[in-house]
Amino acid sequence: MNTTARGILLRKRKLSDTSLIISWCTDSLGVIQTVARGARRPNSPFRGRLDLFFEAEISIAKSRKSNLHTLREVVVVNPFAGIRNDHRRTQAASYFVELIEVCTETEHHEPEIFRLLQRACGYLNEHDPAQRAVTHFESELARITGVQGAKPTAAMALGHLFGRLPTSRSTLLKLLTHDKGDS
Repeated sequence: MNTTARGILLRKRKLSDTSLIISWCTDSLGVIQTVARGARRPNSPFRGRLDLFFEAEISIAKSRKSNLHTLREVVVVNPFAGIRNDHRRTQAASYFVELIEVCTETEHHEPEIFRLLQRACGYLNEHDPAQRAVTHFESELARITGVQGAKPTAAMALGHLFGRLPTSRSTLLKLLTHDKGDS
């Protein structure tokens, strides 16, 4: 059974000499894992369409036996190229992705999380990150997951609920604090 969704590419890793496992945050399926067979071949139809933070319309064949589905087609909607042009933007987007991975269960459908990540990528595509943007993302994710106001900060509430925060958070905040001091 083929299913279509809009997704943002969260992570990709090697499965074999020719294939990749791709993680997506989607609008209708939640966070899912797909296998892109042959994606590492030079003449692959996926060539140039599978990069971090790309927003795409995807077609998948859902697996009945596992949570690893087969990626059939990818049409890039927005590459968010501005994110990859600046280290701080890339670092902030990576933190947002890691935080979503910590705070969501595989295939738990929550369209608000997709829309939050979509807005964050759109912002980072055009603007340099600031500590305020990080705090806003954490607050919105805490609201969506139902832990808003449970602790002094949204980050603390998320960390308490899900057992941890990504280790990249402290590095990102130090970088943003350092940049603020340079201005």
